[in-house]
Amino acid sequence: MIIDLKQKSQVTIPKKILEKLGLKVGDKISIEEKGGKLILTPVAIVPRDQAWFYSPEWQEGEAEVDRQIKDGKINIAESLEKLFKDLEI
Repeated sequence: MIIDLKQKSQVTIPKKILEKLGLKVGDKISIEEKGGKLILTPVAIVPRDQAWFYSPEWQEGEAEVDRQIKDGKINIAESLEKLFKDLEI
């Protein structure tokens, strides 16, 4: 696919590609040059105070909870007292 380089070094990403990647106005895109090629990569900016959520350790914990929910291993406490009793606190 060939596109034109516009004034102020702007390019237009074709609508089909935007739709395929789910991109919309305001999304962030990283650009880098490798071997004479431009590589555009959609990125998500995570606020620093929320970065812990995306750590491998936290994500593994999230995946484990998802597995437990799928396997029916999650209990719902009827009260705080029951919760603490079940947790042996």
